[in-house]
Amino acid sequence: MPVLPALEGSTFNEDIRDRHLLYDYAAQDAQGNPEKWRYEMWFYNEDRIVYAIHGGPMAGRKNFQAATYQCIRPGELWQCNWLEETGTICSLVYDIPNKRITTLLGFSKGHWTESEAAHGDKRNPEDLARWRKLAKIGESQADRVLLSEQADILEDFRGAGDLSPIEMSWPCL
Repeated sequence: MPVLPALEGSTFNEDIRDRHLLYDYAAQDAQGNPEKWRYEMWFYNEDRIVYAIHGGPMAGRKNFQAATYQCIRPGELWQCNWLEETGTICSLVYDIPNKRITTLLGFSKGHWTESEAAHGDKRNPEDLARWRKLAKIGESQADRVLLSEQADILEDFRGAGDLSPIEMSWPCL
């Protein structure tokens, strides 16, 4: 998938490639109490992202996906988008100077209402098969839960950290 504008001549390598972020969403639990939802994102290369979720209803999820990247403002703002096997659509904007993540997630009904079933690791065939079934729950693809959140970046470094590298030959949507 292409980097927009084209990778050649862009600031992708300096801004995004191999960048690893640990960030917290200031969210609320089901009773409205404040809680932190910790996420970990590794912008693996121009075609893939690798991530883990450590807090909130999706805690315990490890995944990698094909992704598209758009440069909004070189050295400052990048957008990363992907589609998951659960049917969830994800869009993340990385604000480099302000150390913020802004996301819009279009959770499939199955992913949201069966969040425990969305846990696991995509590398495990049973988890992946269960996730694909989640995409089929609901009356149509319009049956989604939209979630808009912002997060503060706690750590910013290069490399895998505690996440496992992937093989480019592994299938993604």
